[in-house]
Amino acid sequence: MRRLFAALLLMATSALAQALDALQSAEELQLLAEQPVEGMRGGNLSGLAWCGDALWAVSDREDDRLYRLTAGVDALHAEAELFQAPAPPDNGLPWGLRMRTWVASLVRGGAMDFEGLSCDAKGNRYLLSEAHAGVLQIPLAGTASWLSLPPNLVRQARASGMLLHFNAQFEGVAVDPAGERLWLAAERERRGLLVLHQQQSSWRCSGGCVLFGEGGNEAPPAQLDSPPRARDFSDVALLQNRLFTLERLTQRICRRTLASGEVERCWSFAKEALTDARRYSQPFGAAEGLWLDAQGAWIGVDNGGKARGDGETRPIVWRFAAPAGGWGATP
Repeated sequence: MRRLFAALLLMATSALAQALDALQSAEELQLLAEQPVEGMRGGNLSGLAWCGDALWAVSDREDDRLYRLTAGVDALHAEAELFQAPAPPDNGLPWGLRMRTWVASLVRGGAMDFEGLSCDAKGNRYLLSEAHAGVLQIPLAGTASWLSLPPNLVRQARASGMLLHFNAQFEGVAVDPAGERLWLAAERERRGLLVLHQQQSSWRCSGGCVLFGEGGNEAPPAQLDSPPRARDFSDVALLQNRLFTLERLTQRICRRTLASGEVERCWSFAKEALTDARRYSQPFGAAEGLWLDAQGAWIGVDNGGKARGDGETRPIVWRFAAPAGGWGATP
């Protein structure tokens, strides 16, 4: 028994060491392009996805529109596509959290608080509502409708220590190309990943909703000169049958396993994001939207209307090159 315990301890220690190596030796991504977004009425870019033949964005301050982004001479131009969302379902968030969110929406706008955007191969768009712990599906043709999520989704998340704090609820969504699997990212205190499977017209948790959960604090990049803060996820994406998380505090993208959500490798964008010209005055990052393809990553920056070092006040989209060896490369 002692030998078995020692062997298990050694395996766990080795896995932890590998994970730490993956985080500490994060390769810096190369910035290919940077463009401000012109025409987002509410600003506050909070989700980003490539759908069909274009890049799309959503704002957490607007409840009735998506934006198709097209390239201009010196900016991306946002063209609104309007939709009407039906009344959201009650997905089990406590009354107190819902009331605080409602009051906040009266001040800042955005009662739905759309915080994530993803697409499937059929062109359906999926918008994540942080305020209602719901996912709105917008087809290419037809009306928007809320997905029928499991009634125990929020309960399981809260039992694992997630979704306990105001403005720290679901923050990212990813769907597989077939539109049959859905991942949700809980933002912070605790952060985590949850997975759902479609069964006919509804969604279910197979063996439990929670894939991964993690608490604790982490140090931001040295350029921010800030004390450790709560670990966070600000978006999640799917590529090559692996999950990728956008980690706003530490300014990096991390690849994670589908089976457990455990980290495999991370890539940093801190060197490019935290130059004097691009830095905001806040002691944490502003990266909110993530979409990946084989050639690179798009990252959307929600600046909250604040000016960065060079005076730019519009939302920003960065295009980074894929790392050497691709997103599936091992250290």
